[in-house]
Amino acid sequence: MRDSLVIIPTYNEKENVEKIIRKVIELNSDFEILIIDDGSPDGTAAIVQRLQMEFPGLLHLEQRVGKLGLGTAYIHGFKWALSRNYSYIFEMDADFSHNPLDLIRLRAACMEGADVAIGSRYVKGVNVVNWPMSRVLMSYFASMYVRLITRIDIQDATAGFKCYRRVVLETIPMEKIKFVGYAFQIEMKFTAIQYGFKVIEVPIIFTDRTEGVSKMSTRIFREAFLGVIQMKVNSWFRNYKR
Repeated sequence: MRDSLVIIPTYNEKENVEKIIRKVIELNSDFEILIIDDGSPDGTAAIVQRLQMEFPGLLHLEQRVGKLGLGTAYIHGFKWALSRNYSYIFEMDADFSHNPLDLIRLRAACMEGADVAIGSRYVKGVNVVNWPMSRVLMSYFASMYVRLITRIDIQDATAGFKCYRRVVLETIPMEKIKFVGYAFQIEMKFTAIQYGFKVIEVPIIFTDRTEGVSKMSTRIFREAFLGVIQMKVNSWFRNYKR
């Protein structure tokens, strides 16, 4: 059993899932992969099942019924990982917006003292490829808004490419994580910082998907916008002692 698990949620990612699995496994390092598939009607899970025969012990699959949301997929994956002996647990997209090579850099950051390492698009300027300017501005100013409301010093608050040391996920009570869309990413960072964990940003280049369909929607954006205020207010009444 390797010491690092890369959790990749999927919904209709047949164009990308085999390629991303092969790229991660080709790193020839300490990474195993857990695919959390939310009942993709396009056959994503069947592709993963075929690859499990090629990569026994390295590739795992959890299938859920229905599209239940990004946050619940990751929490499902976190619980799966914590029931086993992984030391480093990753979040990663299936669509190659996150470069698999950067997994090594995120892992190294946690091995060198970080509790959470974030693959950050904005810690050194704006490092985004193939996004329309409207999407870049929305994401960039969303992070500014999060910093304003929460007072956390994170440049890329909505980033979804992360490495956690095991202790972080053992400490955060998952039943209190309420958001399911991109607000989930903000809530996990905010909560880790509230518990006193060391969160650092590792600069990456983010490249928009070239295949498949984005899952972003106005509902997800609205949840994040309003959820930040709710999250901050709720934090005034919580005890974050470890």
